Amino acid sequence: MSSRKQLIILLLFISLGIYLAAISLHSCKQKNSSDTPPALSGNNSFVGPETCRTCHEKEYNEWLASDHYRAMMVANDTTVAGDFNEASYKADGITSRFFKRGEKFFINTEGEDGRNHDYEVKYTFGYYPLQQYLVEFPGGRMQVPRVSYDVIKKKWFHQYNGQVIDHSDWLHWTRQSQNWNSMCASCHSTGLQRNYDEERNSYHTTFSHLTVSCESCHGMGKHHMEYINTTSYHKGKKVAGSYLLLNKEANNKQQLSGCVQCHARRMEVAADMIHSSEVLDNFIPTLPTTENYFADGQFKEEDYEFGSFTQSKMYHRGVKCSNCHNPHTGRTIAAGNKLCLQCHQPKYDAATHHFHTVNTAGAECISCHMPTRIYMGNDVRRDHSFRVPRPDQSVKYAVPNACNKCHENKSSQWAADAIVKWYGPTRRVHYSDDLIPGSLLDDNAFIHLNRLLHDTSVTEIIRATAVNYMGNIITEERISAIRKCLHDSSAMVRNEAAAALLSFPTQSWLSDALPLLKDPVRAVRATAANALFGIPQETLGNEHLSAYEKAGAEWKQMMHHHADFPTGNLMLADYYYRAQDYVLAEKYFLRCLQMDSLANYARINLSGVYNATGQNNKALAVLKQALKIDPDNATIHYRLALLQVELNNKTEAMKYFELAYRLQYDNDRFYYNYALYLQQLGSTAKAAHLFNEGLRRYPNSEQLNYGAAYFYLQTSQQEKAAACINKLKSLNPDNPQYSELFQLLNLQINHTVDDQ
Repeated sequence: MSSRKQLIILLLFISLGIYLAAISLHSCKQKNSSDTPPALSGNNSFVGPETCRTCHEKEYNEWLASDHYRAMMVANDTTVAGDFNEASYKADGITSRFFKRGEKFFINTEGEDGRNHDYEVKYTFGYYPLQQYLVEFPGGRMQVPRVSYDVIKKKWFHQYNGQVIDHSDWLHWTRQSQNWNSMCASCHSTGLQRNYDEERNSYHTTFSHLTVSCESCHGMGKHHMEYINTTSYHKGKKVAGSYLLLNKEANNKQQLSGCVQCHARRMEVAADMIHSSEVLDNFIPTLPTTENYFADGQFKEEDYEFGSFTQSKMYHRGVKCSNCHNPHTGRTIAAGNKLCLQCHQPKYDAATHHFHTVNTAGAECISCHMPTRIYMGNDVRRDHSFRVPRPDQSVKYAVPNACNKCHENKSSQWAADAIVKWYGPTRRVHYSDDLIPGSLLDDNAFIHLNRLLHDTSVTEIIRATAVNYMGNIITEERISAIRKCLHDSSAMVRNEAAAALLSFPTQSWLSDALPLLKDPVRAVRATAANALFGIPQETLGNEHLSAYEKAGAEWKQMMHHHADFPTGNLMLADYYYRAQDYVLAEKYFLRCLQMDSLANYARINLSGVYNATGQNNKALAVLKQALKIDPDNATIHYRLALLQVELNNKTEAMKYFELAYRLQYDNDRFYYNYALYLQQLGSTAKAAHLFNEGLRRYPNSEQLNYGAAYFYLQTSQQEKAAACINKLKSLNPDNPQYSELFQLLNLQINHTVDDQ
């Protein structure tokens, strides 16, 4: 990665393999009960891998050879792979030194104060192809320095060489972005409890087993151990709750519900995990949108397999992880193309299919169908969406393709021509043919996204992605499609539909959303509660009130569960802002900014808090600070324009409105407010242009049609006024204001006739 934005995106969700960091205990003055390093959990429902070994010796020995076994280990001469023999490494103006004192390992590098300090290595993190190191910090924190050890090349290296990160920055290794407790711990240890103390901003993190072991995947073993010592077990009688998770009979969805906890970019729904085969009971996976993936769904940022694999035709047809991987070693169960030939016909392993020399890299299935990307500096990973190369899409949309991954000196058009020569001019229809144009969010996007929603050949994650994109296109036909998705059989689709509701008027979806408060899936209930937040109790009705309170509690629990992370504080701040509790809203916006000083979204909304509480000077200062960080952000210019209007600074208001317009700020409220202000200043020609342009972009916007109707009435353009009023009555026929507008129009028309 080359930009700070990419790093921020990468670190937004808790996932396997994310990097960590922190400060030494030498800077700690006095410990309290929360300033303790990770410890064994008091939960005796976990029995540990040695207990499992008594019956499962083969699986235990396979596990010893796995990456899971080495996910996290106590630092000693056996586990540490790095060179601590007075080695040093310099990058971005910082020199780090690696050495030993007796049996202990130390790293001397830049700390949170910008000066170098000695930090004792407590644990190793991973072992191949790179190894990282954990050090302890005050407040029960553990962090990882930026420098990692390349196990293949036997040298220290920097994962993001060339990026100078100030010690005060959220991305600095001593800050929250590199915090083990919140960013990595749950995927590198078994039975982990983060135990974040929000008030004291400290941790008392515990685990049942230091590294990833049997019960990370199979669940707590206590009841299983008790069961196998009963007569019921020996008689072959099954007892509910006594069998482990993820047995050989598990289907692909059940198996992925276990793998997803680490092999996905995802957000935890709550601290307590539910034993469920429905992923969204415990996690909300990141969708393959253009924020983290290429427009066609190929991986761009780290996705840890889930987001790619669940797009694939293989997943759609029931293939599961263990069909290719030994679940205990993690390795593939066969080498080379033999792995694929377990299911696929031999004709696909012939030069007549792949047109490459046999026994070369070009003839390997994975070269064409699982292209690679490098993460963390030297970790080569493969895309698990198993797609056919489409260089024609590269030509049209600039997405990558597997052909040019190898043939880097050739053009995408060259590759596309080769495909036509070998396989003919027609390509099989693929979901990416609609996903790419749908991601553009232009006037034609809805056609493609709606097609994906009704395509039974695509997986639920692609359909959910289509809903996600639809939520960014605010028109009547979009909300109609999203309303239908609230009743979809897929929890992932329902959840995205519920999340999209906030973009649309409440009356257009309320009756469809209320049943989601009793949805069987936890994430869907919580997301629905967020969408319904602030709606009067009498509108909800007594039959939904109890469900709303329970689902609302789940939403609030999820937000507080992530209060040690900027996004969690943003959610809490937005929650209290919508509740008009401006004291708590300010508290959590400021907490977010303390964690990430460049979080401009927090600044933009914090300005709203100050504006609502009559502190416009503070609001102005916050927005100008945001503008220094991101001068080309159209939203900031728009907010500044509105604030300057309120402060009656006409010149400044017009300056910021014009800048927002030049930066293509695209929102119906923007057109409404800008045009209205131009009208107030007497610039009727410019106002007319803005209203006309806005109505072309948002023909179903009630606010824009309402403002335009008044403008056209005031400028005696009755025909245009009538069109807007008729549109308003069709959008919301029961609104009495629109009837009043119609009466005004008739009066004006009659008055015009009388004058003639």
